[in-house]
Amino acid sequence: MAQGAGTVVHNTSESRFEMQLPNGLAVLSYERDGDTIDLLHTKVPEADEGQGHGTALVRGALDHARDAGLRVIPSCPFVRAYVDKNPAIGAPTGG
Repeated sequence: MAQGAGTVVHNTSESRFEMQLPNGLAVLSYERDGDTIDLLHTKVPEADEGQGHGTALVRGALDHARDAGLRVIPSCPFVRAYVDKNPAIGAPTGG
């Protein structure tokens, strides 16, 4: 899942997508229940904000959801805003 300036890694043991950045670790945490993934919270180190890293995490998570046939619940406001601005992303949403 190469995205932008970093590589998005799916850390299943921590239930999150991660990207190592110059100033720390960016993460998008989730909860999984059957065929549903609830994208809960996106966090990017303050010094790395505004450079597209959060968007890369969201794209990586949505790509994973689409490939795995998961329904997405965008509980995180950042994820919800991305989904609203990009209605053709191809991941089924609900919730």
